Amino acid sequence: MRMDLNNRIFVSIIMPTFNDMEFIGKSIDSVLNQTFRNFELLVVDDCSTDETKSYIEKRKNQDGRIKYLSNAKNSGAAVSRNLGVEVAQGELIAFIDSDDVWFENKLEKQIAFMMENNYLFTCTFYNKIDTNDNDLDTIITFPFETNYNDLLKNNCGNSTVIYNAKKLGKFYIENIKKRNDYLMWLKVIKKSSKLYCLDEVLSSHRLRQGSISSNKLDLVKYHWKVYREYEKINIFYSLYLTLFWIKKTILKRGKR
Repeated sequence: MRMDLNNRIFVSIIMPTFNDMEFIGKSIDSVLNQTFRNFELLVVDDCSTDETKSYIEKRKNQDGRIKYLSNAKNSGAAVSRNLGVEVAQGELIAFIDSDDVWFENKLEKQIAFMMENNYLFTCTFYNKIDTNDNDLDTIITFPFETNYNDLLKNNCGNSTVIYNAKKLGKFYIENIKKRNDYLMWLKVIKKSSKLYCLDEVLSSHRLRQGSISSNKLDLVKYHWKVYREYEKINIFYSLYLTLFWIKKTILKRGKR
């Protein structure tokens, strides 16, 4: 393994979940099967009403790198991510959604990319799969180098991100229902100055039935909320950014 990373770097992986028994096992397996081994997997349960707790407890007994955390009450992904960040012990913090999966060399390649170039905030390309794990022949790319203004017009894949908490510190987000991952990346890039992308597909984002076209107006509302309420961007530029996002994302998806 490049640079003997397992002996030098410890990573905290944060996985928020809520009633996701259908897919969480595959997501956990994709983490445990990583060629890079020196990590803790923090599964943060948002008070699931299915068998999530007992399942994670069982997996903990099989692999001590798994830790089970739970919100005091059902609170949403932002609160779950904050709890994971709070208890994370790793020099690096990575994120994965409980229905996404990683390629087995994802951590090894991305951490080497960071260490060899002294990058503090990174992402990768990713593809899309359906609920049966079929590749949908869709690859989501990202610019190699992105600054804050660039990131206002783009969003990296949540399950691809790693940042250096030892050098940048930890980042917490307000309790916003949607686009909370995007809000976190905007916080990180203000400290890191740049986001660097490894141009390899190392993660798969799972699309569920109806997820592409549902709640489009709701997503527009939350983009506007991020720009105006949290980033304090003036109304004219916020309008431009929101319209830009509509054209780039919603209309593009609608053509598929």
